[in-house]
Amino acid sequence: MAERLELVLRPEFEETSLEDAQVAEVQRPLNALERVTNLDWVRRLAILVLLAGAWEAYGRYLGNPLMVPTFTEVLRALWDALFHGPLFERIYATLKVLLIGYAAGLLTAAAFTALAVSTRIGTDLLSTLTAMFNPLPAIALLPIALLWFGLGTPSLVFVIVHSVLWAVALNTHTGFLAVSDTMRMAGHNYGLHGLRFVVHILMPAALPAILAGAKIGWAFAWRTLIAAELVFGVSSRSGGLGWFIFENRNELQTANVFAGLTAVIVIGLLVESVIFRNIELRTVRRWGMQR
Repeated sequence: MAERLELVLRPEFEETSLEDAQVAEVQRPLNALERVTNLDWVRRLAILVLLAGAWEAYGRYLGNPLMVPTFTEVLRALWDALFHGPLFERIYATLKVLLIGYAAGLLTAAAFTALAVSTRIGTDLLSTLTAMFNPLPAIALLPIALLWFGLGTPSLVFVIVHSVLWAVALNTHTGFLAVSDTMRMAGHNYGLHGLRFVVHILMPAALPAILAGAKIGWAFAWRTLIAAELVFGVSSRSGGLGWFIFENRNELQTANVFAGLTAVIVIGLLVESVIFRNIELRTVRRWGMQR
């Protein structure tokens, strides 16, 4: 005999009440330590302090200032070179050449990219030249630069332009190609063509890629210039920061060599953390284009 199935009516709504002690804390105020550690610059500063401490400990353990001076010895050498030595003049000479070459590289990259966006021949030209010259190290062009421009600022500017041009042009053109068809059609509907279309539609939409290319170009230009100054060093009447490192290496002043390298690192950090970061905060992050 088959068993009879009984229908069980389930309530349409189920309500359960929880005691206050069972409810998890949804939101709570942050304590002082959590507020401090949420700041980016605090975390980065802590990393730098840990690296400096490791450096100091290893230098004291090794006990050979000719090979690895301690961090405090490097700081003293940096202070003396800045306020009692030629380091300020060397930094100024390097930054002056760097800004000239970087600006020239950005303008040349903008011209190539505008031509590539406007015409098919320009696209083919940029693709071909980028494939040819982007893998070529800028420092390898130093012999040709010396033959063409001689020993001085023009040779340094030439290699800097080469290091900046292709990275910026490639990133910018890639960003332009990634602009959606919807934005392109909106620009055409407003009657934008040619240079106005590039300035008002393509550049704002591709700004994250443009900034990435500018940062890569800056890094390439910075290390190319230091390497070029290490090779032949003198620009105009005095050498730059790379020549300062080379001179002290010849004189076995290892602390001054590390002081020059520290100046290179500090300038790179300042440009990255202050200039480019503020540009990103006021543009792509404020517009919601980048997290």
